[in-house]
Amino acid sequence: MDFGALDAMPVQSGTKRMQGYCGLCIARCGYVAEIDSGRFVALHPDPTHPTGRALCAKGRAAPELVYHSERLTCPLRRTRPKGDPDPGWERINWNDALELTAVAMRRIAERDGPQAFAFSMASPSTTAIADSSPWIRRLMNAFGTPNASTSVELCGWGRSYATRYTYGVGSVASGIGGAMADIPHSGCLILWGYNPSIARLTHATMIVESLKRGLRLIVVDPRQAGLANKADVWLRPRPGSDGALALGLANLMIERGWYDSDFVRDWTNGPLLVRADTGRLLTERDLTAQGSAQRYFAWDSNRSDLVLYDPRTSRYESNGSNIALSGEYSITTAQGPVLCRPIFELYAILCRRYSPDVIKEICWIDPGPLERAARLIWHARPVSYYAWSGHEQHTNTTQTARAISILYALTGCFDAPGGNVLFPSVPVNSITGEDLANARQLPAALGLAERPLGPARWNFITGRELYDAILHHKPYPVRGLLGFGANLLLAHADVRLGREALAALEYYAHADLFMNPTAEMADVVLPVASAFECEALKVGFDVSVEAQSVVQFRQPVVPPRGECRSDAQIVFDLACRLGLADSFWHGDIQAAYQHQLAPSGTTLKELRAAPGGLRVALKPRYAKHASVDANGTPAGFSTPTRKVEIYSETFLNHGYQPLPEFQEPLVGPRTRPDLAARFPLVLTSAKHTLFCESQHRGLPSLRKHALNPEVELHPETAEVRNIAAGDWVVIETPHGSVRARARFNESLDPRVVCGQHGWWQPCKELGAPGYNPFGADSANLNLIINGDARDPISGTVPHRAYLCEIRRSSSGPTDGFEETRSP
Repeated sequence: MDFGALDAMPVQSGTKRMQGYCGLCIARCGYVAEIDSGRFVALHPDPTHPTGRALCAKGRAAPELVYHSERLTCPLRRTRPKGDPDPGWERINWNDALELTAVAMRRIAERDGPQAFAFSMASPSTTAIADSSPWIRRLMNAFGTPNASTSVELCGWGRSYATRYTYGVGSVASGIGGAMADIPHSGCLILWGYNPSIARLTHATMIVESLKRGLRLIVVDPRQAGLANKADVWLRPRPGSDGALALGLANLMIERGWYDSDFVRDWTNGPLLVRADTGRLLTERDLTAQGSAQRYFAWDSNRSDLVLYDPRTSRYESNGSNIALSGEYSITTAQGPVLCRPIFELYAILCRRYSPDVIKEICWIDPGPLERAARLIWHARPVSYYAWSGHEQHTNTTQTARAISILYALTGCFDAPGGNVLFPSVPVNSITGEDLANARQLPAALGLAERPLGPARWNFITGRELYDAILHHKPYPVRGLLGFGANLLLAHADVRLGREALAALEYYAHADLFMNPTAEMADVVLPVASAFECEALKVGFDVSVEAQSVVQFRQPVVPPRGECRSDAQIVFDLACRLGLADSFWHGDIQAAYQHQLAPSGTTLKELRAAPGGLRVALKPRYAKHASVDANGTPAGFSTPTRKVEIYSETFLNHGYQPLPEFQEPLVGPRTRPDLAARFPLVLTSAKHTLFCESQHRGLPSLRKHALNPEVELHPETAEVRNIAAGDWVVIETPHGSVRARARFNESLDPRVVCGQHGWWQPCKELGAPGYNPFGADSANLNLIINGDARDPISGTVPHRAYLCEIRRSSSGPTDGFEETRSP
């Protein structure tokens, strides 16, 4: 069929409306699609849906996305070497595309092991890949590779994984189980590096409604963006200083007694004693050779004696109300007397280092707003918080996330009404394949040896680890890659290194809606159906108990363009080619959905008949850590001590600080004064409200509101550099330079500038240019971020806290990126 033939085919007359949910980001907003004579013409909010109060500009532009003239609509094969500026794309059929990919995967696995073939995937939070990401993970597990480059270190690590070391679960829901802010019942909400007006519109509408009933709001953001304009307190930290800010707030709360001492005593490991000589928890084994190394001691203030704590029962041997949270005690051990202090005392000592004056120096926040925020957190309880990638894309992100999560523990609001609640969920069968034979014997993921507590622990790898394995075979070679929408060369640092690595792959297949700079490096490109052209199943919508009760089967608004297939269909088809059909219901996706739904009490047939979704009755339970079993043993938390872990021996065992010590950003004015003399400004970045990361700049209705890449700076910063609003400027870092137009923002600290990543795509309809993502005059912000500076635990690079200088430019970026067209 000709590429445009589908649009020219006879269509039905009349207009119809279809309910569904938008797949473009984590918000999953409920919609009503309008189809006129068989053509998708509009997308409207569905107010009957718990996430359907509003739609963002990206959602409203859905028809443009579906019918865009530059959509990939057939599989393509490269016919020229990767060094050639023209890939020589040749149209092939799906059988050939899948066979080429399956043959390459089998060849590489047989020669070097399945771990030598990696997967990449766009972020499920900010793109439509979440519809298919569980099936992609299942294919990885069935095939036997642990290596998934999914940008977890940039989006999700802090809020979903680092906080597991505190609570045993992520602090916010992320599709993997976590505690979500119970906004409708909160007295105070903290938005930390999170602008829901851009990232999750459902939260924005919930917050606005809650503000009308009296919700108090604290926003932590270097810019006064979105709901920061409605905040009771707006804290403007220096980018990358969030960990110090969390410790400074905790210092005020502890100093003034604004913390829940009962929760700290009963449900954190704050009472446990730490040896001053080794920094380790005092154990029964320390006192007697016959004692257990897994039973610990606290101090009973009434008896002036030790009291034993056993994690297996989550209990102390004596009345918990007498257990000390402060003090210093000399304990007679088998090796002699040892000074010990409770964990909470050590935490309080750490926090005291971050007085209001110190916070002013480090974070650039005055004592007044700091005091008001601390007071509000305590006196406006119940309090909840939501942290996002604003605090994650730093070289200290892991300890920052821990510091924020421990600050929150002081409120005693975890899993309480109006706090961060572990909402109930509709029961379903897991579909990600951890039970498959190959998944039970996966080799170590890339980066596990260097960062054993980082993303590789969950089989996620960083971009740099992928590139090093391809180019230097560290710690083993990666020779093949299957990508699902991950535009690595725009989303990650080390852009030139990444381009070199992708060129060196033995085989690379990339599935996407459009050709892009990363797809250009592939051997085979697969055309993907948009979220409005394919079906998907969503069980629970995260943001409330009501939303969690919804199970919805989204049906296609219109058929896929040309030969496009959904990511899920590509996975199932490829699995059958690889001989993995038994693990994929013999290629029957409908059977797979039925398996997933089996425990839910709903069926696929029922869901098809109810396009707006079905509600499954759910009843919230709170303080689940306090629930007891038949023996009276509390459930506790899924941590080594069964408590909220203020002090982590897991971190200590791996050479990291057991308390959330603040570390300066590795490329900042305090750590690199030598660079700051030449690059005096702190460069941060923020997600653009109109685009899904590096996607959608080719859509006219969106691009007309943002024709060029911009960098925000304070008018005072511009004045001393002779920069006028709208001027093209050069953003220069120690790693290179890119260009953007100057935009003034008086809410920024004059020492901070804020850029935008993701610029490459032209918009032909508006005559808006594309930009060479690799050249000296590029607009690709990540081109000037060096990945050598990394969080030692997660491998996160400093996308939001780097050093730069800004100067006027006589011209804009080179308008030289020509997107390669389908034949």
